[in-house]
Parts: sequence; C-alpha cells; structure tokens
Amino acid sequence: MNQPLAYIHPEAKIASNVVIEPFVTISKNVTIDEGSWIGPNVTIMEGARIGKNVKIFPGAVISAVPQDLKFGGEETTLEIGDNTVIRECVTLNRGTHATNKTSIGKDCLVMAYTHVAHDCHIGDNCILVNAVQLAGHVTIEDWAIIGGAAAVHQFVKIGAHTMVSGGSLVRKDVPPYTKAGREPLSYAGINSVGLRRRGFANEKIAEIQELYRYIFLKGLNNSKALDLLELEMPPSRERDEIINFFRNSDRGVMKGYTAR
Repeated sequence: MNQPLAYIHPEAKIASNVVIEPFVTISKNVTIDEGSWIGPNVTIMEGARIGKNVKIFPGAVISAVPQDLKFGGEETTLEIGDNTVIRECVTLNRGTHATNKTSIGKDCLVMAYTHVAHDCHIGDNCILVNAVQLAGHVTIEDWAIIGGAAAVHQFVKIGAHTMVSGGSLVRKDVPPYTKAGREPLSYAGINSVGLRRRGFANEKIAEIQELYRYIFLKGLNNSKALDLLELEMPPSRERDEIINFFRNSDRGVMKGYTAR
C-alpha cells in the first residue's frame, strides 16, 4: 500500500493488503476493502466505498461530483460491491440528495469508457459493455447486460436477466427476462440463452415466453394483457415480477415488436 508515487489522504481508510499503483489520487472520506487493486492514474474522490477484491483499471474516475446543477455539495457516496471490475477511463459519479448514493453491485463488469451518473443503482452480476452511457437515476437489476455504446435516459428501469442491444437508445423501461433492440427500442424475444446459462429450466423458460406472448404478441393493450395473465396463468414468482414491473413503470415500457 505504501506507494511513494501515489497521493493518499491520511483520512482515507484502506485495508492493509490493497495494492495501489503509481500516480493514484485518493481523497479523504474514502474506504477501500481488502484485496482490491487500484491501477495507475486512477482518481478516487470523496465518498467512495469500494468493496473487497475490486479491480479498477487506469484512468478511471471514481465518486466524482455529480454533473447535476441541482447538486448542492451534500455528503453522498458511490458504492462498488465485492469482486466488481471497473475498466479503463470509466467515470462513476456519486449520488445527490435524491437517494444519497450511486451503487454498483457485486461481481459486475463495467467496461472501458462507461459513464454511470448520479443516483444510478446497478444490481449484482451486471455487464456494461464499452462506452455505455447512463443518465441519472437509472436502475438496472441483477444479471442485466447492456451492449456497447447504449445510451440510457434518466429514470429508466432495466429489469433482471435482460439483454439490451449495442448502440440502443433506451428511452423506456425494459422488462425482466427480455431482449431489447431495434429503433425505437422494442421487444426482441426473451433472453433464453442467458436464462439457460443461469440454470433456468426449459419449462420455466417456456412459461416466461408464454407470459410475454400475452403482453407483446396477442394485440392487447398492456392493461388487458396483465389482467388476462392474472386470470389465465398460474401464479409464479416470474409472473408476478413481470406484472409488477409493468404496473409500477413510471416512464412506460418499451413497445412490442411490429414488422415495418
């Protein structure tokens, strides 16, 4: 840890076995847990809370002040979960008074040049491919994969086990278990490959496909489709998760596929 070519504020709390490479800057009010690696030329600003075995690659800026004109200097945090990898030149902004933190879960991979704005909350096991751009207040649930250079509008919610195509403009919520692509962003089937990789049985995948047939392929409006799901499909965790996602969406959910 005693790297003579790094600047470490004396009030920073850093575990004894953290590796800090040359030309790193670490401010006060920073915590870094054991086993983490901080690569050369990384800047870690006030409010960072970095878990165990995190790897941060050169040029990343962690816990910078939000790019939000309403930010008033309040004390907030940026949290990174255990075993997460932050690649080159990623920028992660801390929170504002809205939620008081920005958070990235455990076992995530945030690839080079990605930006995560203030008050975003990313679940566990997520992958943000190169140059993904998240506006403020975005929520991404566990196991989601966001393709390279995708841009996500503020306050959008992306459900668990989703796959969003690279280059997408994500203006509406993306419900769980789905693939999203095209322009404007639309339903492109369920993420069956991802679900199989994560141990979902074929019967469960078929059930999820049937749930989305009601919503996107039967020509029903969302309200009618959700009512029919409750009447005709047996209760399950996945059914209720999908229904609740649609009913609790503030921005509205992406459209179903329509041939043009």
